[in-house]
Amino acid sequence: MAPASAPPAADGGPVLVWRDALLSVVFVDELNYPGFTRVVWNGHVKEMTDLAATDREHVMWAVWQVEEAQRAVMAPEKVNLASFGNMTPHVHWHVIPRYADDAHFPNPTWAAAQREPDAQGLAARRALLPRLRAAIVANLNK
Repeated sequence: MAPASAPPAADGGPVLVWRDALLSVVFVDELNYPGFTRVVWNGHVKEMTDLAATDREHVMWAVWQVEEAQRAVMAPEKVNLASFGNMTPHVHWHVIPRYADDAHFPNPTWAAAQREPDAQGLAARRALLPRLRAAIVANLNK
């Protein structure tokens, strides 16, 4: 499993938070959405129903642990969960903390922006990322 203090990716890409033999949890480099996390199945599998039932349960258990950590540390208004795979046909879940003052709220993050993001709020949320990483690791190591 990855340490809770994994350094940022040199290329600005995803940062590994935790990994086991089946899946990885990464922070996504989304400037306006600190805490945006993906739970990614390690093997190339296109759909959740391609996984064995126990593997599907493991993926969703990880998603719930990430959501629980986001709620405890980040205190979002809402947590969005999504599994698309249209551009990348590989099982992965997006776990996105949302706030009433974020750029797109109440719409999805891919919709037209509703407002300029609040720089002070974003800075405060970014400051929580080390605590969020530690909480995710603790939850997944239960």
